[in-house]
Amino acid sequence: MRFLIARSMESEKAARMFVQWQKWRATMVPNGFIADSEVPDELEPRKIFLQGLTKDGLPLLVIQVRKHFPSKDPLQFKKFVVHLLDKTIASSFRGSEVGNEKLTAILDLRQISYKNVDVRGMITGFQFLQAYYPERLAKLYILHMPGFFVSVWRMVSRCLEKATLEKIVIVTNEEEMENFVKDIGEEVLPEEYGGRAKLVAVQDVTLPQLEDASR
Repeated sequence: MRFLIARSMESEKAARMFVQWQKWRATMVPNGFIADSEVPDELEPRKIFLQGLTKDGLPLLVIQVRKHFPSKDPLQFKKFVVHLLDKTIASSFRGSEVGNEKLTAILDLRQISYKNVDVRGMITGFQFLQAYYPERLAKLYILHMPGFFVSVWRMVSRCLEKATLEKIVIVTNEEEMENFVKDIGEEVLPEEYGGRAKLVAVQDVTLPQLEDASR
């Protein structure tokens, strides 16, 4: 159903997309899950956090871009994107996967500089979401966007489908920040974003169902 929705309920296009996903998945994730040991360089900076479930029951992924630098190993970065998306989605499972699970994400641009800007990495992440994780993104909040990043975002957004763009909220004022906190819920939102939770690095979250899948 996710593939059908992503292709406006056109069955032939959805079928082609599904077949492409199966081939990609078999090549990129032959063991069913990408383990921490396959992406050590990307995990080391502790730049990604997995916070539990929002008010709507969706897993919350937090990305602190100031700790990110363009990867020198493109394949490891691609595997890292898959690792993050798989783990985030799986964190919402209650028993077995249903198939309609979605995620909410925060892209925190606070204190970034030009050395943190990774256009290729951002485009790769969005392309994976659109092509291989259709209808998995519920909403992406972009916080603390500096002036110099506006042109970067304009470049990245040209590569995004309309459906993806509609799920992105750039928080720019106090009212939007209040709505953001209400939408997420203070219980799961980290303190530095107006909530009451502590940040939890993605590598510190253990999911037995993924460990089983990787065996």
